Amino acid sequence: MKIQPCNGAELKSYISFCKEVYKDDKNYRDSLTGVLKMILFNKGEFCKTAEITPLLVTKGERIEAVCTFIIAEKHKDTLQIAFFEAREKCQEAIDLIVASAREKCRIAGIKKITIGLNGHINYGLGLLASDFDKTACFGSSYNPSYYIDYFSKHSTKEYVLTSYLTDVERSSLEAEQKILDRICRNFTFRTADFGNLEHEMGIYTYLNNRCFDGHPFYTFRTVEEDYEQFCQLKPFINGESLIIAEKEGKPVGFMLWYPDFNQLIPPGGSLGLGTYIKNKLMSRKIDRFKIAEIGIVPEYQNSGAVLGLFNKCLQLTKDRYKWCEAGWILDTNDKSKGFGARWADKEYKSYKAYEIEVLG
Repeated sequence: MKIQPCNGAELKSYISFCKEVYKDDKNYRDSLTGVLKMILFNKGEFCKTAEITPLLVTKGERIEAVCTFIIAEKHKDTLQIAFFEAREKCQEAIDLIVASAREKCRIAGIKKITIGLNGHINYGLGLLASDFDKTACFGSSYNPSYYIDYFSKHSTKEYVLTSYLTDVERSSLEAEQKILDRICRNFTFRTADFGNLEHEMGIYTYLNNRCFDGHPFYTFRTVEEDYEQFCQLKPFINGESLIIAEKEGKPVGFMLWYPDFNQLIPPGGSLGLGTYIKNKLMSRKIDRFKIAEIGIVPEYQNSGAVLGLFNKCLQLTKDRYKWCEAGWILDTNDKSKGFGARWADKEYKSYKAYEIEVLG
């Protein structure tokens, strides 16, 4: 068995192998191939400031596993084992990947390896660790059940992330009305103007970098990266999907949500022209939406602004969807977990990310 960097025609083999892993999985929806191609072929804003090394692990002529080593310019202390896919019962291939990552870290003076992050958070965080019999919500990670066992013996730190599920039709903030009246006197909550997308992305990037500074998997982003990402989604969403909280005209928080487009995508399919047409003609078939991100700048985290964001979101979605899935929340984030437990019906899916400390 050997591990080797790949390029040219081998990159197509990498992509084909990723699809092969899921060829008989009726719950799989392809949410990563578009991003993966961008990474593998060094296109897009993220690639301009990252060292990217795609790898194949082979046994004879057969591919056993693939992954991409990523060292982001703004996160030079970490090597990511990203865009990982593998066959079942090939622990030897995973051991080889980890050994190779350790050696690269030793040479480059890097002290930490992460598994479960694909470039940055918006490209994917966490390996699915439960509910493998359910189709993933759009924007959520999905993988075979055996993935979470492959890295556990190497891990020096395990992170657990949880998503929450709630019945929107039964959700109500009426009991919080007096508090909401006060919050709405102190803050305004508006939807983004996608007619001025570049300006709104400046606000979105600013808020992300302020709100998630210190998150163990967050990498500071540029406006260009976020603008590129939203341009890809723009045919499918509009400004209501990005809610911005403001205090006296200054942005202090945001929520990003979108419909579960996976409900319009067939097994193995991906977001594309067919989904666009179905979304135009059959959007009422979608009965679930996903809250992808919620952030409040540190100085206003105890102000109630997050409740105002939820209130605005419910106003926009109340009569259109039955279910809301919210995640990923780190188990160490007690404030967000507490709010999720109060607002949602139940904890839903579990995800895991791993960290390997590389000793000198």
